[in-house]
Order: sequence, then structure tokens, then C-alpha cells
Amino acid sequence: QVQLVESGGGLVQPGGSLRLSCAASGFTFSTYAMSWYRQAPGLEREFVAVITSTGGSTNYADSIKGRFIISRDNAKNTVYLQMNSLKPEDTGMYYCYANVGRNGYWGQGTQVTVSS
Repeated sequence: QVQLVESGGGLVQPGGSLRLSCAASGFTFSTYAMSWYRQAPGLEREFVAVITSTGGSTNYADSIKGRFIISRDNAKNTVYLQMNSLKPEDTGMYYCYANVGRNGYWGQGTQVTVSS
């Protein structure tokens, strides 16, 4: 079965960096686009970034453009989110997402807290 496992979250000061990872299994990872979403307390889950199956194209939410970089390693079945210049408003639970066949799959999430 499809499984997505995020890691790498934590507490970081404003201006700091974190790299999130999402390890995928149960499907042919290299043939599917992968996305990151986030959800702040009391708010709806929102799109952060997406990367195509080969990694040749990416797209980002305006709020994080220029600060975050999505990448993938198809040999390791892993997608990454490098987050730089973090702001308090980046705080939230970060989720990995894959649309495999006709079904969407979410990981359990990893918490990112940006605070001094």
C-alpha cells in the first residue's frame, strides 16, 4: 500500500533553515508528481510546492517563493523541501502528498515551529 513518511521538522528561530524529507513506498515513485502542503492551527491546509515525476519542473505558492526549494531523489524514493529564511508564519504541520491512480495519499505530517 502507498505510504508517505515525513521527517525533519522541528523548532527553528526566524531566519533559520530546515530540510523536510518524505520517504515514499508502495508505488512507482519515479512516475508521479509529488507535493508538499501545510496547515497552520485554525486554518485550512494549503499548497506549498509541487515537483514533476522527473524533477524537471516545479511550482510554488507565492508565500514561499524564493525561500523554499522542492527536490526529489528517485533512486531513494524521497522528496525534499528545503526551507530557508523561515518566518513565524511558516509555522504549521507539513504534509507530503501523492496522487496515485485515482486516489490521493497523505503522510502523517511533520511539525515545523518558527519562533524565537
